[in-house]
Amino acid sequence: MKNDLRLFYGSCFALITTAFSFAIYAGILPQLGEDFNLSATQLGFITSMWFLGFPISMILGGLFYHAIGPKRIMQFAFFSHTIGIILAIYSGGYAGLIVATLLIGIGNGCTEAACNPMIADSYTGKRMNTLMNRFHMWFPGGIVLGSLSSLFFTNLSLGWEVQMWYIIIPTVIYAYLFYGQEFPKPRISGDAAIIKNLKACFSPVFIFMIICMAFTAISEFGPQQWTSLILSQSGAHPLVLLALTTGTMAIGRYFGGEFVHKFDQTGVLLISAVIAFIGLFLYSSQTGSIAYLAAIIFGAGICYFWPNMIGFVAEKIPESGALGMSLVGAMGMFSSAIFQPVIGGWVDSATEQQEALGLTGNELQLAVGQTALTNMLLFPGILIVAFTILYFWKKRPKTVEA
Repeated sequence: MKNDLRLFYGSCFALITTAFSFAIYAGILPQLGEDFNLSATQLGFITSMWFLGFPISMILGGLFYHAIGPKRIMQFAFFSHTIGIILAIYSGGYAGLIVATLLIGIGNGCTEAACNPMIADSYTGKRMNTLMNRFHMWFPGGIVLGSLSSLFFTNLSLGWEVQMWYIIIPTVIYAYLFYGQEFPKPRISGDAAIIKNLKACFSPVFIFMIICMAFTAISEFGPQQWTSLILSQSGAHPLVLLALTTGTMAIGRYFGGEFVHKFDQTGVLLISAVIAFIGLFLYSSQTGSIAYLAAIIFGAGICYFWPNMIGFVAEKIPESGALGMSLVGAMGMFSSAIFQPVIGGWVDSATEQQEALGLTGNELQLAVGQTALTNMLLFPGILIVAFTILYFWKKRPKTVEA
């Protein structure tokens, strides 16, 4: 029997699983580094697997969604999440963590590949748009819950293994909600549609946007994934900063419809890049209570990046279809995977430089964190230039069509 609302709730808990995995990894990075004697670069490679698995399964899921349907994709997501969590707990070291994190990332990508079109196939019109926005709200919302939970467990001196077990809770819940349900059949199918989508994906506008997506994603995920390590001596609790950032994102996405309607995606993306740059600059230069303000400003800057990049492609390059949206989302996660070890290298390099200057202890960690964040200003800085070009490009009397 088909129960659309139960399928929607299952989708939300599947996305909460994704968010929990992101937040928990952000919280336990220092513990993993200490327990397994890992460098920041090695930690960067571990977190990159979370981002690498996502685009692999998202692209494959998007391509085969019409052939195998959302049920089988979500069955594989549950398998991948569960095995990945268990393997991480019993990994025993660097290699095991690499494989486990990759599996969790694959499960996360399957969730996006299955649930987005499934919600679109279950509802129409205003109802579909409302539920789609509420579904995506649970990524930042889930990170808030996950980061505060990680803080709670850490304060109780519970090991990182306990926090990994915590991710299994929403995993089991979404599996229960999906169990025995009849999933909607895809509304659109056929090889001709895929060919048309692929052709649109080679248009100049699409190529420009997919390049921009590489920088919007790392602007969002880079500072957040490294919160615990690079902001540990900022005078503000790193996980509280993460919760403030993602909480601001959740609120912004829930109530941002009028803002997007007024300024269009091009204006929103440019404004977001400027605000994100300001927030990250404050992160890199301020300590104490100002860091909490920086978290809110940074969250306001990055909250509209992801949905408006996807929305721009859907509205202004409609011929690219679901495949275009999947490719843009996959590029965001793939770029994050590539840049994570780069950020880890920045941390290691800054550590060597600051130690050569004689800094030790808390002063060393603070200087390293601020140096790494200063380097990350490059990402929103590039976006300010790119989105200024996009803004005037799309304002021309004759817009470039896909």
